Amino acid sequence: MAKGDTKTGASRKDEPKIRRTLHFRFTLSGASDQMIAMIKSSAPMYQMFADAKVRLLQNVDDPSRFLQEIEYDAPESLELNRQQLASDVRVQTYMQAWRSMFPGSVEIDVFKVV
Repeated sequence: MAKGDTKTGASRKDEPKIRRTLHFRFTLSGASDQMIAMIKSSAPMYQMFADAKVRLLQNVDDPSRFLQEIEYDAPESLELNRQQLASDVRVQTYMQAWRSMFPGSVEIDVFKVV
């Protein structure tokens, strides 16, 4: 059996997808080119969701404010369990580390098309 041909993997691949848009809003006072490059380099990670689109936007009136927009297709079962996933210790640890890189608050919103 080839890698990824497990019953679970096949069923996740074939299950219905839900389109979501994720916004990370944060401030980088004295935004360094290294920090911006690090944020941009995370884009390939989001390709685990099919057809993901990632943009990093900088506020033209306040260059220290950023918005990272990630549009992705999530498996329906994952989306239905998003709250359960968010309470997972590993996810919380990852998010805490991500937030610690930014001196100000990080706002995270998930949107759907209506």
